[in-house]
Amino acid sequence: MTDEVKRAVGRPSLLTQELIDMANEYMLTKHTELNDEVPSHAGLCCYLGISKSTLYEYGRTDSELAKEFSHTLAAINVKQEKMLLTGGLRGTTNSTITKLMLSNHGYSDKVENDLKSSDGTMSPKSFTEMYGSKKLDSDKESE
Repeated sequence: MTDEVKRAVGRPSLLTQELIDMANEYMLTKHTELNDEVPSHAGLCCYLGISKSTLYEYGRTDSELAKEFSHTLAAINVKQEKMLLTGGLRGTTNSTITKLMLSNHGYSDKVENDLKSSDGTMSPKSFTEMYGSKKLDSDKESE
């Protein structure tokens, strides 16, 4: 068989335009009706009745529907980040949980002190570089 037909292996994907529309509905309004403080991938899984692994698999497959679904997942992350920031600044969300969830978006309260500069401009200078090679008066007296 030189002209083999590529056969799909496994169960066919249940990713449909209807599922994507439901995901968009969850992101835009449905999460509040479901009492989700912020939209999340976990909340979307519960709403769609699928597992997180299935959710991420739908976003990884190579099809136009998958690309659209992947954009919806990214939009959920952006909306979640915005709602956490707003709620944290207004004091309407739990600050500890907000801080924890914002760390998933790249935020951190960690302070790093760079005691050594990567370009060498802050490297300590030697005694000779600082004071030159002149002999001290005390050194002259001992000679």
